[in-house]
Amino acid sequence: MLTAGIDIGGTKILGIVLDEDGKILAEERVPTPRGLEPLLDGVSAVFGNLQGQHAEVNHVGLGAPGLVDRTGALRFAPNLPGIIEAPLKARLEAAHAGTTWHIGNDATCAGIAEHEHGAGKGARDVIVVALGTGIGGGIVAGGEPLLGANGFAGEIGHMVVDPHGPPCPCGRRGCWERFASGSGLGRLAREAAHAGRATRVLELAGGDPEDVRGEHVTTAAAEGDSQAIEVIGQFAWWLALGLANLANVFDPEVIVIGGGLVEAGDVLLVPTRAAFADLVEAPEHRPAIRIVPAALGERAGAIGAAALARLGI
Repeated sequence: MLTAGIDIGGTKILGIVLDEDGKILAEERVPTPRGLEPLLDGVSAVFGNLQGQHAEVNHVGLGAPGLVDRTGALRFAPNLPGIIEAPLKARLEAAHAGTTWHIGNDATCAGIAEHEHGAGKGARDVIVVALGTGIGGGIVAGGEPLLGANGFAGEIGHMVVDPHGPPCPCGRRGCWERFASGSGLGRLAREAAHAGRATRVLELAGGDPEDVRGEHVTTAAAEGDSQAIEVIGQFAWWLALGLANLANVFDPEVIVIGGGLVEAGDVLLVPTRAAFADLVEAPEHRPAIRIVPAALGERAGAIGAAALARLGI
């Protein structure tokens, strides 16, 4: 059975058609608009283009960032301003007669994809950590996606790691994603730039500390810049802190790191693994937990959404 998978991202809506072997047969994308009605129109446009190429597709998975309940409603989306209590499943099924929509959290979808077709394949207990503007999580326990009582499991970016830390879009302070996401790396780098400890990073950003972003740090670190590497080391500690907390709770075989930041490769993963070994409970008394880069890149969410539809979740 062919299924469609659509992933709502911060900058684009990406849709694919997937066969049962995990092969992508079609792909469409549009920029992510602001507001519920334009967002629904964008999702519909992507699906319409996919169905135009594969008319037999009538089961669709959709990954959305935020709290997606088991009725297919997006209850709260801190990184999609103004969208709350949105009945995505009901609206999309009404707009596309004869189709069945399966709605899930975008990072949960990425977790399913990496477990079935990517870096977590073959493991029964996997945590996927998606490092983007925020941090999303996909948890596979005993070979099955962990959704929780209401479908809200996996909101790992909103673990509070510093109650006096910076404000988070969710309304609280000191959430893990304020320190260990792409925006968290940018914040740490701006602090370093203002303190005169990020000369090359500041140069890449054009000279204004407020223009410094995470990609400037990873670029400078890849060049071997010692100040950028120091910022990456600070960031890696915060990332490892959250990973250690997750490992203590879920005891995974493998932790898969996804999102754009993983493109930094060993510049990020080596210090993260070292800090993780210091922070996880009793590392000398437990089998090593592998921390590996994601394999499916930007398509993971859409692949997982298509798998969500195939599994009927």
